[in-house]
Amino acid sequence: MRWAKYGLLGANLAMLLVAAIERSAQSATFVHQKRYVMGTVFEIVIYDEDLPKADAAARAALDEVVRLDGVMSNYKPESELSRLNRTAHLHPIRVSRELYDVIEQSIYYSRISGGQFDISVGPVVDLWKAALAGGSLPTTAEQAAALRCVGYKEIELLPPDRIEFHSECMRLDLGAIGKGYAVDRVAEVLKAHGIRRAYIDAGGSTIYAVGAPPGANAWNVQLRDPSGKLVPQIMLMNNSVSTSEQSAPSVLQGEAPGHIVLPQTGKPLQTRYAVSVAAPTATASDALSTTLLLLGPTKGAALAKTLHNVAAIWIDSDGQRTIAGDGVGFQLAGERLPVALPSASGTTMETARKDSNQ
Repeated sequence: MRWAKYGLLGANLAMLLVAAIERSAQSATFVHQKRYVMGTVFEIVIYDEDLPKADAAARAALDEVVRLDGVMSNYKPESELSRLNRTAHLHPIRVSRELYDVIEQSIYYSRISGGQFDISVGPVVDLWKAALAGGSLPTTAEQAAALRCVGYKEIELLPPDRIEFHSECMRLDLGAIGKGYAVDRVAEVLKAHGIRRAYIDAGGSTIYAVGAPPGANAWNVQLRDPSGKLVPQIMLMNNSVSTSEQSAPSVLQGEAPGHIVLPQTGKPLQTRYAVSVAAPTATASDALSTTLLLLGPTKGAALAKTLHNVAAIWIDSDGQRTIAGDGVGFQLAGERLPVALPSASGTTMETARKDSNQ
């Protein structure tokens, strides 16, 4: 599906820190820490009067991300996931609670999406990853061989802690869910340290808000807009938003590699949309943002309306948008748009155009 989720939300932290400085005269104190891990920058902003406590909480939370990277990374040969990928086709492998949990959740998203979300896409992703790094495009034969290794149904979960692959060439890639899972763990660590107001940002593409900043009802987050016309925003409090968008080359240059790959065809997705998904957890928003981008707005909206407290907005490069979901509102260009209609479905859909990946 992808090995690095795209997002342009970096201005959010700067705006938050400016607001914090402005509030400092009102005795609002904060801690800001960041660390490069999982191939991106994790940042945490904490409001708390006890700065040493907040500082220790942020460090502990970022240490947890480093630990999880050692569990879920498919770049590090010594990671737990890499060991699983090397041996699980031989016999059942006992894994940690975290790895079992994130794979189990991944299979759930595979099932509800009809296989559009599929962490077994690793062999195909590796082909396009090499092309993205400057290598030649994979041949038809190479693509077909890699595609034969893909299929989440060949992953067998053996409760409580063992996993087996029923494919000799299967390799899992947690790039579409791992950062979200880590963000949720950051939130849990912060809460365990007594933190009640925090903003967690994983590379701009997955965000979770704990509580609300001083003097506000929620955290105001600006979302990705390929058109630059709509100024989409969402208010977060104890929930998450993630954004996915295909990298430009696959749209502009045919089969030039993009970072999001279709599991069914083994080719990079072609779409003009960016999609942002709000959900109760970062694991859910991370997985669903990729899933709903792959599905497109028509099929994606149909899935979104079946999920509790999930909302999504698709925006294309012309400023056309589709909004669907349950109970969460987006704001566009100063006008709040409802996400829940007074209808049996409880779902709003605003659609202005159709795209080829629907």
